[in-house]
Amino acid sequence: MEVDPMETVEQLTEEQEENKQHRVNQHLNILVAITVALLATFMGICKVKDDNIVQAMQQSQANKIDHWAFYQARNIREEVAKATELQLRLSSKNAPAEQQAEYLAAIDSYSKLAKEQREKKEELKKQAEQDQVDYDNANYKDDQFDLSDALLAIAISLLAVTALTKQKWLYYLALVPTGFGVLMGVAGLLGLHIHPDALVAMLS
Repeated sequence: MEVDPMETVEQLTEEQEENKQHRVNQHLNILVAITVALLATFMGICKVKDDNIVQAMQQSQANKIDHWAFYQARNIREEVAKATELQLRLSSKNAPAEQQAEYLAAIDSYSKLAKEQREKKEELKKQAEQDQVDYDNANYKDDQFDLSDALLAIAISLLAVTALTKQKWLYYLALVPTGFGVLMGVAGLLGLHIHPDALVAMLS
């Protein structure tokens, strides 16, 4: 039986093409695996930081509620002291002369109490407003990490499809959300002022 040289060449060419395609697929799988490993590590670091930020937000919210509650309490005490002072002033006009000193002492005491409560109330107001500022600042970073997490999750999904379909263009497509996701994560970690308000508002 004679061997057809052309058939042998065709077989060798097919084997070379298969080997070449296998190497390409293997290279793509390695790229996907390394990219997913790096993204998972980055997401883990961001998750730790984000959890700490969420705890800080919860603490700021609790502090704000406490400070406003104490503010209301101080406000009530101030109003009671002022009402009592006014009542004593009106009563002192009809009081005997020998009781005027006692009335004046009581009026002075309630006047000081009202002033003290007013000062403490204003201090609590400033603390509550600062709590809101702290919450907003932490929420700004939390938005960055949330957006980073969403974008990187999309990227990993695309990379999984890339590994299954062996389509290299999908890998490059996955790099788009990867880049933006890493950017937002780095912004959250370093405190950079990068915050796509429109996108965050749409997702919130």
